[in-house]
Amino acid sequence: MIEIQNLTKTFGEGQGAHAALRDINLTIEDGDVFGIIGQSGAGKSTLVRCINLLERPTGGRIVIDGQDVTSFKGKQLLELRSSIGMIFQNFSLFQQRTVLRNVTFPLELRHEKKAKAEARALELLELVGLAGKARNYPSQLSGGQQQRVAIARALANDPKVMLCDEATSALDTRTTAQVLDLLRNINREMGVTMVVITHSLAVAEQICNKVAVIDEGRVVEVGETRQVLKSPQSPVTRELIGMNFTSVDGGSAQPSACADEMRQGVTAVMVEEAVSTVSFVESTNIPASGPVNEPEGVR
Repeated sequence: MIEIQNLTKTFGEGQGAHAALRDINLTIEDGDVFGIIGQSGAGKSTLVRCINLLERPTGGRIVIDGQDVTSFKGKQLLELRSSIGMIFQNFSLFQQRTVLRNVTFPLELRHEKKAKAEARALELLELVGLAGKARNYPSQLSGGQQQRVAIARALANDPKVMLCDEATSALDTRTTAQVLDLLRNINREMGVTMVVITHSLAVAEQICNKVAVIDEGRVVEVGETRQVLKSPQSPVTRELIGMNFTSVDGGSAQPSACADEMRQGVTAVMVEEAVSTVSFVESTNIPASGPVNEPEGVR
């Protein structure tokens, strides 16, 4: 279980200070696929990065399985991050490494024997449907295939939790649906708790059992996904919901179940699936499950 208690995060000081998160309180149960939705700049990514301490909270606590991890450093922090996988919007793969060696990278950091690391990586590549791509390089793969490699890498340390930061934003709608199906199967079959950051209600509807809506750093609504989308209580949530809201499988002619219910009386505005061109750039504190820059001397 992840408990986020009175969490705040402020960037800068004095007159230039910006409160990115304001008194956030959320409980994410084991096995949840918990969506955090909101418009750009709402604080979604900052919140998810506080969970594995890529961002240090200014105040409040992150409690995981009854243990306050907020002040973890050194070995404790490394162990925490090894138990939390993370996938990013732009995949964050090593272009000079093969698919296989991208997946073995977290295991190399733990000094796992090469044969054992490669066996684990091949097992995960089969799980994500890329068993035949082990010797390829990322540049030889499609966007959807690259994200599958990133998912396999995030699973290498057998994490309890996976953080998904706009993991499908750079993908077309059909590929998005395939990746979401994969994540849902991982959740069901492996019991991995997932925290899904997204601006897309279609993504939230397809994969999340619960959602929290964030606006200007505050939680404005939280509950079971179907209930929140069917009967939004916050004006912010209503602004995010479209009358012609459809599922992410690319079929514009077939409205989702939530869309049918919305037509019966929920007032909302149109929301379309967006493809973001913003690249995630991580300069420091990258967890083993998703680094951007390879340490000197590792090949």
